[in-house]
Amino acid sequence: MFKQGFGEFKYYVGINSLSQIATRQDRVCVLNILGGESKDVTPVGHVYSGGNVVFGTSPGRSGQVLETSLGDVPVYNSVREGMQAGHRFNCGVVYLPPSAARDGVAELIRVNPELNKIFIVTEKLSVHDAREIRAMGQQNGIDIFGGNSLGVADAWNEVRIGGALGGDNPAEALKKGSIAILSNSGNFTTMIATYLRMAGWGTTTAISSGKDIYIHYAAPEFAFALANDARSKAAVLYAEPGGHYELEADFNKPVVACVVGRWKARLTRAVGHAGAMAGGDDDAGAKEQWFMAKFGVDGIFTPENPVFSARGAVVTNIAHIPMALTAVMRENATRPDFPPEGSLALKPWFASTRGISLPAALDLPVVEAVAPYNEQIALLNRQVGTVFPRQTLKDASGASQLDPKTQVASLNGVTMLDAAQNPLETNIALALVHEAGGDNDRALVNAAVGSFLNLHGTPVLVAAQASREDGNAPNAVMAAAACLIGPRRVEPARRAVRFLVDAFAGAGLKTALDEEFDFGGVVPDEAMRGVLVGKKEDAEAAALLAGLRERGARSVFVRYLESLGRHPTADGVLAAISATLAWGPLMRKRISLLSVENLPWGIKLVGTLLGASVPANQHEAGRFCGVSNEEILGRRSLTEVAYLGLLGQEPRPEDLFVFQTLIGLLLTNGPGAISIQGVKGAVSADGPETPERVQLNKALVGFLSHSGYAHGGNGYEGIAFLLDQFRDADLNDPGDSGHGLDLKALAVRYTEVYAQYKSNRKTAGSLDIQKIPGVNHPVFKDKPVNHDPREVFIWDLMLDRGEYNVFHDYYRALVQALFDAGVSRTVYCVNIDAVIAALLLKMLWQPYRSGACPAAALETAAFTLFLYARMIGSLAEADDHLNRGRNMDTRTPASQCKFVA
Repeated sequence: MFKQGFGEFKYYVGINSLSQIATRQDRVCVLNILGGESKDVTPVGHVYSGGNVVFGTSPGRSGQVLETSLGDVPVYNSVREGMQAGHRFNCGVVYLPPSAARDGVAELIRVNPELNKIFIVTEKLSVHDAREIRAMGQQNGIDIFGGNSLGVADAWNEVRIGGALGGDNPAEALKKGSIAILSNSGNFTTMIATYLRMAGWGTTTAISSGKDIYIHYAAPEFAFALANDARSKAAVLYAEPGGHYELEADFNKPVVACVVGRWKARLTRAVGHAGAMAGGDDDAGAKEQWFMAKFGVDGIFTPENPVFSARGAVVTNIAHIPMALTAVMRENATRPDFPPEGSLALKPWFASTRGISLPAALDLPVVEAVAPYNEQIALLNRQVGTVFPRQTLKDASGASQLDPKTQVASLNGVTMLDAAQNPLETNIALALVHEAGGDNDRALVNAAVGSFLNLHGTPVLVAAQASREDGNAPNAVMAAAACLIGPRRVEPARRAVRFLVDAFAGAGLKTALDEEFDFGGVVPDEAMRGVLVGKKEDAEAAALLAGLRERGARSVFVRYLESLGRHPTADGVLAAISATLAWGPLMRKRISLLSVENLPWGIKLVGTLLGASVPANQHEAGRFCGVSNEEILGRRSLTEVAYLGLLGQEPRPEDLFVFQTLIGLLLTNGPGAISIQGVKGAVSADGPETPERVQLNKALVGFLSHSGYAHGGNGYEGIAFLLDQFRDADLNDPGDSGHGLDLKALAVRYTEVYAQYKSNRKTAGSLDIQKIPGVNHPVFKDKPVNHDPREVFIWDLMLDRGEYNVFHDYYRALVQALFDAGVSRTVYCVNIDAVIAALLLKMLWQPYRSGACPAAALETAAFTLFLYARMIGSLAEADDHLNRGRNMDTRTPASQCKFVA
């Protein structure tokens, strides 16, 4: 039995008092001193301690040095070599990898009889090695700290050994006082010291005990040394689940114990730092009870319920430690070491709520930062928009994602199920400025995009029509048009929008709808004035302005153009609309300034490609698809005009809803879709790290070239299947639930045919069996009744609207019939492709029956509708890759490529 002052141990403990743990007399040898962590941390501790590191080791680097402001620290191949050079030390610090730490400890002990302390920073030591390290320390009378420790520090002695306690400026956190700290967490050791300092409590010795399986210097040893340390009046312990060290500690001074990690008790296996097995008697709940028993309290200390005694208190939040300690010490007639220095309560230096209305408890006021951060933040606040970090975006995206559980994609945070309930113009805004916007934004989008639909008399229409007459698919027709909307066509508008944003941000504009804003501080030079306004009236600009007035659209930028005393140009009006749409998201730092500069290009591309998808005979002087330009600009929604252009007929309200539903569902299917890969590849090839080289029109050509009859045009397969099933049915209105058809009989009839087909194929030994379009999905299977959540959503949505679709209903009858006949082991799901086919065919049924829309036209319509939707999603992907991506980051490494013979 070892007895030294207060306490007794069945094993060796050499340190009698906390004051002996880190002293000015200690001299240190650091193993792996030039390693990644040590070379940054060791110089700081060396300087803070007055130069306590005598040498370090790094095999193969003998003769090198570790530079510090107090002079170079020599490096040797081994501990023995350093000692032979005349260096003496009593403390060893181990930064070696886990597999080498045991041998490093053995080397320190074997060659240096003066050694009495070892500090092991290495984490995840094997239990076997930790046991041997423990045995070596005991046999040779050496105190060991760690593993997985950030070392120790002493504020009275101004010494730090073996880690990073106190960070880059230890004196800032470690102020001389009367409180000792023992913490399982290294980073929280410093954090607790800082919290205490703000409340007027300084520290004596701070120990990062570490939290590997073995804690060599733990709570019992700490309690013993605390009792014998005249400087320390109390202690703070930070404890995590795992181990019984705290139970065995015997304290005779006040202690505040912070116990964390209750959530780990719900796990079934040990995890990470201080993980405890669920159901064990050493989880967080158990440790709380241990400390409560020691302190004679019956609850957790909180500001609302301050439970404490003269012996101590238990908290579960480190922010409550100072208050609990002050209460406990007041009970012991002890005041803080010095006046409080402040508070670590949240005091944000800058904030962006992105337009979200927060409750008062969360809506913290912004305060000015301390120097020099206040100047940096002032510069940051003058920065308009956000700047995204660049990263490799192969198979990744910051615009779209796909939920692996539901298979529901989202674009800029909005799911396709929600986007399906938005009109086309809303989803365009969502893609281009990351927010759906309100009525004013829809008015602006309707007018701006609508102004580019009519291509009468333009080379763009000539190119598109020539492509169409050569027998090209709709994607190639639209690609021909896109090639002609290059950077020179939009360069004036892009320069104009950059000027407007810079000038109005500098003038302090808060909202783009400010009717009272003073334009006095916004003065363009002559070159910019020539872009914004002209001496003669611009017919396109005048028509667009008239349309905006008729729609009641508001814009401080449009008012500004009209205040300049000349006639606004078309480029100027487009720039003003773009700045208005982008201003809110830009101020909320949801988009970048680069995105705003490209916004006129995106608007022009959407309008031009929608127009190019319509045959040339529908483009006339002053009219598009029989509708006057004035009506398109001033009254029609883009959803209506796109429907009219695609299908050649005026839409009914229910048709418009189906149309917008289809487009919303198809905006994106995540970054893995072939069409999206085309966009990303085009941007990657241009080089987003030099963004002025990236061409948005070429990015859309990438999308269009990566669309085709299998990807994009395959909606026709579902339509063809439904046409075949209803070929002999006398169906007049697919939206009439009283259609009189026996859907179950139709489904049973097809099931019999399909069952016979499968049987024949299997008898013939063929495993290549044709699937039923729109039925089953590889993700949704192996349950008695399968559902595609997207299909269920659309069914319920239409049901709530009182809208019926016989084709959708038939699909549901079909999957049940397949199961009832034993063709399928489960009731297959009706997947989203079936829903798209059913919605589109319902919309086109009357034109199809009348002969106005032949089967071939159905295929074209299905393909083109997909292109409308995916074009919008592709612009969002192009913008995202332009802002975040790296040059050529979508290529596949040669090592991952294969040759197929």
